[in-house]
Amino acid sequence: MTQQAPQGVAYAEVDAGYFGRRTLRRHAGLYSLWALGVGAVISGQFSGWNLGMGLGGWGGMLIATLVIILMFAGLVLSVAEMASAQPWSGGAYGYARAALGPWAGLFTGLCGAIEYMLAAAAVCFFLGSYLAGIFQTPPDMLPLYWIGGYVLFVGLNAAGVAVSFRITVALTLLAVICLAVFWASAAPLVEFNRYALDIGPGGVELSGGHGPFLPGGWMGVLAQLPFAVWLFLAIEQLPLSAEESTDPRRDVPMALLLGMGTLTISALAVLWLNSGAPPGAFALSTSGEPILDGLRAIFGDGGGRALALVAVAGLVASLHAVVYAYSRQIFSLSRAGYLPQGLSLTSNRTGSPDLALAAGAAGGLIVMLVLWFVMGQASATEHLGRLLLNMAVLGAMMSYVMQGLSFIVLRRTRPELERPFRSPAGVAGAALTVVIALVTIIFQLRDPAFRTGVVGVSLFLVLGAAWFWLAARRRLALSPEEAFAVTGQGSGPHDP
Repeated sequence: MTQQAPQGVAYAEVDAGYFGRRTLRRHAGLYSLWALGVGAVISGQFSGWNLGMGLGGWGGMLIATLVIILMFAGLVLSVAEMASAQPWSGGAYGYARAALGPWAGLFTGLCGAIEYMLAAAAVCFFLGSYLAGIFQTPPDMLPLYWIGGYVLFVGLNAAGVAVSFRITVALTLLAVICLAVFWASAAPLVEFNRYALDIGPGGVELSGGHGPFLPGGWMGVLAQLPFAVWLFLAIEQLPLSAEESTDPRRDVPMALLLGMGTLTISALAVLWLNSGAPPGAFALSTSGEPILDGLRAIFGDGGGRALALVAVAGLVASLHAVVYAYSRQIFSLSRAGYLPQGLSLTSNRTGSPDLALAAGAAGGLIVMLVLWFVMGQASATEHLGRLLLNMAVLGAMMSYVMQGLSFIVLRRTRPELERPFRSPAGVAGAALTVVIALVTIIFQLRDPAFRTGVVGVSLFLVLGAAWFWLAARRRLALSPEEAFAVTGQGSGPHDP
């Protein structure tokens, strides 16, 4: 028997054990949540952000970063408010479901899954590049690093929430310490005009530096928005941990704000010191390991290689945290029935969603390997990281647009909703997020190399929509997110 609901969906009656077999365990406090948020992002400050500097130089990246900081400030404040009112693991999917209906919830959840799955793939690629640089591994061995990375961090996440969060805290602290060591080492060597401004119009190298502040003009600034996003991408994943937080209504919003503050300081320090010290912005604009290149320039190959082993902590911290994120997004969509419901089963021993972990890893690795063989080794070694980054950013931007719209709608349609945290930026902050995210998407689409990625993202969304229309929409389960959308309240033991 099914329970009819508006907007063309219906809810199947599930047995008493359905949610019992799909239960996450509470463990994380404020400190652990801060580490999860910062850890998910911090690899973007080790690799990826720098790949846009050939389009608009250091000055363009600085302005693009400041614009993206405004976007994320609006997003984080909006998400913090919605997370305090809806403290369940669905995150962005749940907010869009409550505000805009099941199709919007599906679209937003799938965009989030794309973002985190492909962010994990991009981090895996950059991790392989770092390790290959450290150990002088031939390029044709890179896929072995990717496979090993997924096997290791899926396994660590499957060990249970307590183990997973302890590892997250340790890796995040190690990554922050590594960045601090790099900042202290690079600061005395900064020669801004010589190194940061060594890119001329058209992305050409200038001998001796002293190039223009905006070699690509304002179009170069806008073209770098997708790369500046990488400095903060995935901080918004924190609400996915709500059902594993001991006090989600208080701690998730606070961790979001603390994490965004930490990352803003760190991003600006990386942008200044990594670009203003040797080898300079031009060399970094094509580098897969910019921090490692900086360490080599400071300490030479031997000392730089030793410190680079520590620098890998930033990448592994993010890989561990983003694997966590995609598994919880898949888990919440599956528990509600938008994806096959078997994917949300949790382990009796550890409480981890093992099938969701494996499914997301398989998806990301398949994308990497297909592109590796289709593009060819030489092209993939140079361009695959940028393509994966852009695809992850596209999923993120579409998700951010939907989250901003969800915030605006919920403020207007549910003013009575209990909100332990209220965004001081209000509707204006959410609207700013939507506008900047849309501009970022437009400039992604102007990049011919990126358009291939659009096809892959679109295919994933079409397949998800087809599954929902043909197989899932008439037999959803009344999960906490769905119950809140239908009744305005949570459900059963999942309510904190």
